[in-house]
Amino acid sequence: MTDHLITTFGARTDSDCSAAIDLAVRACELTGGRVVVPAGTFLTGPIRLSSNVELHLTAGATLRFLTDSSSYPIVRTRWQGIELLSHSPLIYAYDEVNIAVTGPGTLDGGASMDNWWRDTKPVADWTRLLQLVAADIPVGERRFEPGHGFRPSFIQPYRCRRVRIEDVRIINAPMWVVHPVLSSDIVVRGITVDSRGPNNDGCNPDSCRDVVISGCSFDTGDDCIAIKSGRDADGRRVAVPCENIVIENCRFGTGHGAVTIGSETSGGIRNVLARDLHFTGPNLDHALRLKTNSHRGGHIEHIALRDSRADSLTAAAVFINTHHADPDVTGPHHPTIRDISISGLHIRDAPSTLEVRDTPQSPVHNLALTAAHDGAEGN
Repeated sequence: MTDHLITTFGARTDSDCSAAIDLAVRACELTGGRVVVPAGTFLTGPIRLSSNVELHLTAGATLRFLTDSSSYPIVRTRWQGIELLSHSPLIYAYDEVNIAVTGPGTLDGGASMDNWWRDTKPVADWTRLLQLVAADIPVGERRFEPGHGFRPSFIQPYRCRRVRIEDVRIINAPMWVVHPVLSSDIVVRGITVDSRGPNNDGCNPDSCRDVVISGCSFDTGDDCIAIKSGRDADGRRVAVPCENIVIENCRFGTGHGAVTIGSETSGGIRNVLARDLHFTGPNLDHALRLKTNSHRGGHIEHIALRDSRADSLTAAAVFINTHHADPDVTGPHHPTIRDISISGLHIRDAPSTLEVRDTPQSPVHNLALTAAHDGAEGN
């Protein structure tokens, strides 16, 4: 494997190394191998990865990203389940194969209330985006110029195959942290997410297939892991489910839901196995959370949580809501939820075990809670 040290291309600590890192990526794509960030703090704008390129942060290395939105070019992305052209994610790849972000170093998005977190959903831009979708405007024409649009995800492989994100520590994300979209064969292993800003979901497979999330630690400002498949009409247009996902041996400390399905479910979500998880708390609401509504539609099916323990939760351990943010149930696309299995869940401290808020139009079918396999009682 060929290593391309960013300092060889002119990177210097505590200065903007965007050009040097891009040169290292371009050199690496010719041979394959690693773009290596040595110990020290390096500033950078967005990084775009190519096939067969691994971005590797050594021990003591920090990549701190610029927070000026004008530094981020306009690319095809997905924001809360809707495709558009907006600010590039901090680390982005489009239609690439065999990419990776690895190493014991730190990725610092630099987000705070002084920049990305200051305006979490620009009202005028959001209204315009919904109007463009309603008018069936093609994605290529849903363009938001720099300074407009929406906060970018941190790491977003888009239409990629064979993606590996391993060991890195990620802090201060503008938006969702690890957000693969329409991608497959994804491994997220051993990462630490400590990012507690607005909408700072930890890992969001979005219309992806064949995903493993293993040995990770999450302290987030929103859901820790949130599995998604597109929002409303635009999600139905794309019509790609999220499926075949294994979540194992992870720790969850702070967040709304530890393992969440939704709320963007329009393409469908199926075949999710979560096992050997530790919900440590104390600022964690739910162990398993399913949320959708009559505008999202889609199906949620074949979901299993096994052999896990909850030390401290602030709300129901398992929470299923088929009219999330939809109190009047006025939409025409009622979701289907079925075949949900919880077994061997040990709860030490939670207000309740199960809360279901379904509707006559979207009842929950085949929900099973069983005790641990070793005969111990689940609460």
